[in-house]
Amino acid sequence: MFRIVFVLDLYNINVVHAQGGDRKNYRPVHLTSHICTTSEPIKLIEEINPKEVYIADLNILQGAGHHNTNFPVIRQISSRVTTMLDPGISSVEEAIEASSLADGIILGTETSSFQTIKEVAALLPGKVNVSIDKKHGKVLTSDPHMPQEPTDIVHELNALDIRNIIVLDMDRVGTSSGVDSQFLSNIVSISHHDVLLGGGVKDIHDIDKLESIGIKGALVATALHNGSIPLYMAQQ
Repeated sequence: MFRIVFVLDLYNINVVHAQGGDRKNYRPVHLTSHICTTSEPIKLIEEINPKEVYIADLNILQGAGHHNTNFPVIRQISSRVTTMLDPGISSVEEAIEASSLADGIILGTETSSFQTIKEVAALLPGKVNVSIDKKHGKVLTSDPHMPQEPTDIVHELNALDIRNIIVLDMDRVGTSSGVDSQFLSNIVSISHHDVLLGGGVKDIHDIDKLESIGIKGALVATALHNGSIPLYMAQQ
């Protein structure tokens, strides 16, 4: 079954609306949502009742405040629902800490070196998801040894014991701008792991398109909040 993973972007213990990767301007999600009346994480989870969530810890990802500001609420969420967590992991030690908070952790190219990804995958087999983070058409990374092409990264990841590969298009996050079927089909064709998409999913037609090319799931927030994708799909 195609996975609709409900995205929670946490900032200062509130869920915000992520749009276009411009993190400093994100606003509380309930101000524009059609499916929730609160931006308090636990109350929002109770209202929406998703089957699976992806949490991005924006305090860490944008270097704002204490690194563990959101950790207590993340732990509460993961005790109620299957949770993938992206807390901007850049070291093995951070990965170990994050692994105690959620069912699965995200290591993204934006913050993790490829060496760290390899070490954590070996240390925590089957608990790691790797996010290939893209912005302006390029892989986001500060690691000089990270392959520059997403397909090259996928080839390298094929040798690792990880759960999923996530293609995260920062330019499309929160924009409902649609999906790049040709690019994603190419990724699926070479990956030994399930591929999930984050960013740009507009409606049920995009879901059908993704499923037809072999994508196993999508990280979705905006299209659920505005009703373009029915909420029950995230609850199944």
